[in-house]
Amino acid sequence: MKRRSAWPERGLALLAGLAAGFAHPPFGLIVGLLGYALMLRMVDAPAERPLRQAFFRGWLAGLGFFAVSVWWIVEPFMVDAATQGWMAPFALLLLAGGLALFWGAAASLYRALKPHGFIRVLVFAGCLAGFEWLRGHVLTGFPWNPPGSSWRAGSAPSQIAAVVGVYGLSWITLAIASAPALLFDARPRAARAMALGAAVLALVGLYGFGAARLAGAQPASASAPMIRVVQANIDQKEKWRPENLDSIFATYLELSRRPAAVQPDIVVWPEGALPAVVDQLLAPGLPYAPALTATFAPGQSLLMGANRAERGPDGEYRYFNSLVAFRREDVGLRLTGVYDKHHLVPFGEYMPLGDLATKVGFRSLVHMPEDFTAGPPARPMIAAGVPPVQPLICYEALFPGLARRGVAEAGVRPAWILNVSNDAWFGMASGPLQHLNLASYRAIEEGLPIVRATPTGVSAVIDAYGRLLPGARLGLGEFGVIDARLPPALAPTPYVRWNDAAFALMLLASIGAALANRVRRA
Repeated sequence: MKRRSAWPERGLALLAGLAAGFAHPPFGLIVGLLGYALMLRMVDAPAERPLRQAFFRGWLAGLGFFAVSVWWIVEPFMVDAATQGWMAPFALLLLAGGLALFWGAAASLYRALKPHGFIRVLVFAGCLAGFEWLRGHVLTGFPWNPPGSSWRAGSAPSQIAAVVGVYGLSWITLAIASAPALLFDARPRAARAMALGAAVLALVGLYGFGAARLAGAQPASASAPMIRVVQANIDQKEKWRPENLDSIFATYLELSRRPAAVQPDIVVWPEGALPAVVDQLLAPGLPYAPALTATFAPGQSLLMGANRAERGPDGEYRYFNSLVAFRREDVGLRLTGVYDKHHLVPFGEYMPLGDLATKVGFRSLVHMPEDFTAGPPARPMIAAGVPPVQPLICYEALFPGLARRGVAEAGVRPAWILNVSNDAWFGMASGPLQHLNLASYRAIEEGLPIVRATPTGVSAVIDAYGRLLPGARLGLGEFGVIDARLPPALAPTPYVRWNDAAFALMLLASIGAALANRVRRA
């Protein structure tokens, strides 16, 4: 008897991951979540070597998912294509294939547990959500597009993240989305209908909870600080040419002083706004500090994403990716606060195994003489004239709980989160839109509004429910400013109080279901 080829089913596993990837922005094809049901079906398929098959099919599904999710990774290498362009395809293959290992391991664990019957969806959800949590933590973590963030931030289904966080929402999403795989079970039709009905009821509950939560939303107070976000639309390829410094600086000044119906209290420039080290730029004798002072009125504050240098004890300079706060006072411009980015991007802001990597031709993408140095753990910035703020620079907005841990460090809860980011690195496609969605989940989890400032989009003001304020958005490639009052903060959410405790209970439920299933079949 001729052996049946496994490649069609492997192709379906790859298709399952591709479909799930298209559920995320900018595509938003929520029907793509059915890819998880197809993945479960493929992992469940009979095989001579079930664990090996499960790993490979899970890896293929992950490869498809991450090929859609992180293909923007080629963009940073094309900024200096002559020097770094050759690394782009390797970066995509290594990143997508490496992240897919987590999905392969989750599929293997699921198959090793040998779940049976309708309980399979809970075990599958626990295995994949658990490995997604590991993906967000192992080797500094890379929590880009966890399954829970398939829902548009600010939508009704996303609101449960205020209770269970994005990882808990991932478990719920996976359990609901994989349930249609049960329709193919060899069980009575009524039993299959009941199982699918339970998933539908869970989905209805997700929407119902979110709708009830959003019904209590309050608008910004008329006395809240007026925030201006500056988006200068400076292309990344042009930004780092030394001859462009003066024109870039002039553009930011012009946007900052544009007339407004209400004078902004706080002006925000994005991550690394200027192609220079801020300490050197504002040194006495240069024209930049006087021009900056003349741009702002007394009482106004500037929060500027900037690169800065600091001489260490050994006499060598260390470089930081920072947010610096200035306040315009009667006597001039005063530095009132500094936040140094803590969670740096591997290969982008520093090179792991730097000496070895340099010898083989790899170099981090940072436009500094040396890699960036990590600052202390995230904590709120307390600066004169600015409500307590938790800065999250670029990549830091991916990580749940950073703002909560900052409160524990400082003993002060911020009134808002400021995410300055250089999303120009991501190009003009999916990356910036996905980053916006992921950052907005931090607003839901923390119950805090977020202000996002990027050089080329997407900049926005986001309320504490993860919703973009009407008219407070500058899209990809747009030039201008956003003027909006700071939305109110909510009381600390259940997620702030409990962290991932609810998610841990979900994982325990999956483990319990798997154990009970094995005992029953023994």
